[in-house]
Amino acid sequence: MAGLTTKELGLIEDNLRQEHLMVQKYNMYANQVKDPEIKNLCQQLRDLHQSHTDILMKHLNEASKMQ
Repeated sequence: MAGLTTKELGLIEDNLRQEHLMVQKYNMYANQVKDPEIKNLCQQLRDLHQSHTDILMKHLNEASKMQ
């Protein structure tokens, strides 16, 4: 991966914060709902956003190694 610009790094960091917030929200929703189908959906969405977080962290780590 080529070195990222300051703007690109900032955008990745912004997206990382947003994805982390979504993980927290869907986790909270999953813990509050009683309906098993909705709980399952919230857990799936939490896991999806967690995978996005992991991918963004990987890119940030790779970019930091290159600088």
